[in-house]
Amino acid sequence: MTTILETDAGQRSILQAMLHGSSAVGSVEDLHSHIHTAAQEFAVVIGPSITTGEATEFAQWARVNRPDLGVILLREVVDANALAMALRSGMREVVQSKDLAGITTAVQRARSVASAIGQTMLGEVQAAAEEAKARLVAEAEAEKAAAEAPQGKLFTVFSTKGGVGKSLVAVNTAVALSQKGHRVCLVDLDVNSGDVAIMLQLSPTRNVNDLVTFRGGIDEGAIQSLLTTHDDRLSIVAAPVTLDSPDQASGEEIGMLLDGLKAMFDYVVVDTSGVFDDQALAALDRSDSIILVGTLDIPALKGLKLAASTLDLLNFARDTWSFVLNRADAKVGLSQAEYESTLGIKADATLVSSREVLAAVNRGEALVTAYPGNANSKALAAFAGALSAAHAAGAKDSPAERKSSRRRLRKG
Repeated sequence: MTTILETDAGQRSILQAMLHGSSAVGSVEDLHSHIHTAAQEFAVVIGPSITTGEATEFAQWARVNRPDLGVILLREVVDANALAMALRSGMREVVQSKDLAGITTAVQRARSVASAIGQTMLGEVQAAAEEAKARLVAEAEAEKAAAEAPQGKLFTVFSTKGGVGKSLVAVNTAVALSQKGHRVCLVDLDVNSGDVAIMLQLSPTRNVNDLVTFRGGIDEGAIQSLLTTHDDRLSIVAAPVTLDSPDQASGEEIGMLLDGLKAMFDYVVVDTSGVFDDQALAALDRSDSIILVGTLDIPALKGLKLAASTLDLLNFARDTWSFVLNRADAKVGLSQAEYESTLGIKADATLVSSREVLAAVNRGEALVTAYPGNANSKALAAFAGALSAAHAAGAKDSPAERKSSRRRLRKG
């Protein structure tokens, strides 16, 4: 439709009679009111009685707010000044007011241009809608894939004192879980003196510090290249066998490794160095259970008490902790009850002194494999089974839901 703006009633009537079906208004204010309610309008014919300033102001408004609206200016004389003004303000055409055929042709051209602009705008809207729809579908599919993807559980074995049997617990927990049919990865983060590979009689060609060679591109293929296979259900990521490694994996790289392993395995068991460094914190942050290990002596109790206090300070909830007491039968004047009372933690598993433990280590076999009838083997297998059952129930918050509050506390 076409709207005519002309203050002269006679001229307005002539134009309206010539442009069938058009509307006519006598002021710029009425024109604005009409255009705001007439989205189907494709042309505005501004008569010769309208001042250049009013015509220019409306054309500039239309160029921004209604680009599909063709503004046609009528003037008694069409000269270079009128054409230049029309060009600057965004008018579609300037026509001599007495050229009735020219006015009709200009309106027809405005209709064609408006139709083309409308199709383009519609196409852009449809394209934007399709893009938004595709993005929502992709996001929904990604969320569904993430929800359906296997998400393994991670157990970190930790103690601030060496020689308490931390690696023994880590190795045998991992092996016991694999014996129950689970896919397990054992990660040795003791980069200075890790024993996991030796305890399983393995000779890895790559180790955890090789993460630095991927320069942050730690995907499933990269992780696969670091794995050393023990059997069909158990793999390990070994610690370096020498102390002269030129580069050491950062906490961020360790975190990427552990996140990837949790998507690839049912369980990830992490042996640590016993220091609250970035590597250990990366593992602790992602842990579904923190397994503390101690022996029945005062130095070990002191170290474990310090570790527990630090974990409390870092806001690791105690309901995620487990405790294994090694050499619980030692006659050293300190009872298990006194130990647990001082530490404030009950033992989830107790191990006793046994020559078969050292024999299994020297053979390069897990205790639960070499001597399945040993009391410690039975205790470790039961402990692994309890961990598996507890986390299969999914009763606890995920590490991701707990991580942000721990980080805030550390910064404070």
